[in-house]
Amino acid sequence: MANQLIGACLIGQSGGPTSVINASALGCIEAALSEDCITKVYGAAHGIKGVLDDRLFDMSLEDPKELALMKFTPSSVLGTCRYKLADFLVDDSDYKRILDIFTKYDVRYFFYNGGNDSMDTCSKISSFLQLNNYECRVVGIPKTIDNDLAGTDHCPGYGSAAKYIATTCMEIYRDAKVYGTGSVTVLEIMGRNAGWLTAASALATYKGMGPDLIYLPEVPFDLADFIADTKRVYEKDGDVLIAVSEGIKDKDGTYISTYFSDLAKDTDAFGHARMGGLAGSLANFASTKLDAKVRGIEFGLIQRCAAHVGSLTDIEEAYMAGKAALEAAVLGATDQMVAFERAPGPNYKCNAILVDLIDVANVEKKVPKEWINSAGNGLLQAFIDYALPLIQGETELPKEDGLPRFASLKKILTVNE
Repeated sequence: MANQLIGACLIGQSGGPTSVINASALGCIEAALSEDCITKVYGAAHGIKGVLDDRLFDMSLEDPKELALMKFTPSSVLGTCRYKLADFLVDDSDYKRILDIFTKYDVRYFFYNGGNDSMDTCSKISSFLQLNNYECRVVGIPKTIDNDLAGTDHCPGYGSAAKYIATTCMEIYRDAKVYGTGSVTVLEIMGRNAGWLTAASALATYKGMGPDLIYLPEVPFDLADFIADTKRVYEKDGDVLIAVSEGIKDKDGTYISTYFSDLAKDTDAFGHARMGGLAGSLANFASTKLDAKVRGIEFGLIQRCAAHVGSLTDIEEAYMAGKAALEAAVLGATDQMVAFERAPGPNYKCNAILVDLIDVANVEKKVPKEWINSAGNGLLQAFIDYALPLIQGETELPKEDGLPRFASLKKILTVNE
């Protein structure tokens, strides 16, 4: 066991929220509050931006019962950001500021709850602190509905988003069939470079009420093939339900959305293309080729905040990830991320393990090609077997007056004396 490190703990949330990101934060916070070597527990307001701006919440001042509601509260309770740290060999101004804040509050444990870019932030901060002989244990807590983090079987947030997508696809399927006049419905689901979320629509198909055609970024998309596929299903069944990842690309790697709009040519702070509007564009295009009623539906942000249909498996695993991060750091772990390892055997069981941050940062895990059908427009049983265990169990979200009772924290900013 490593020498006991005494000092404050700081946790921040980063990137796009999920319906279970706060469950992970709660797992870390509750474990930290009960740990003797942790002198203070801080939450960063809006991720690393809160550190740079010296805006830290004192989590010990929260009502424990209100804090516990974080387990079922969607989005990022502490606030999030999309802020890219420069390479400190080029510009170390942010890093010097972070070191000053860590020193000011005696932060010796730092946890960052996020996806690929957040793990990159963790790795950079840890390296800079080590170069400056500041002892601090840095551990990443995984989060992303995109399920594209390397080194882990799956990510907290994915199971609940997958359950929402499959459920909604089944509901839309039912709605699309009511008139008996034939229709084509295009569903746009999140997923810039990895198609895990769109693949989840196959769970609805598995239950007999889902998309006839599913297109992922892992397979080059061709408009002519899309129209041919749609015509074939329409002529056979009279109705067509289609799921597309927002980030589908052609054989040259060009986003299909740029065929119709310049939106994807704009990028965020991390250089990621801005997505959206593809369903409507494909629907409009299809309507010029087909003699049928065609409509497009964009699932949008609801995919990542639909706590009302959360997976209990996902919620419990998210909490476990946060708790495991704190426990590992106390035992001496640093420069690592909590990951999930699926135990062998017929019954689903997931264990928390640790992987090196450097192996996770800026690496995207794709849907295996062998899980996609030969036509490139559907998923095989291997994906169903992978995803079904992740959506099991119902959320225990408390309600008042028939509406969700979400956490409402005081978020009291700390004052360093």
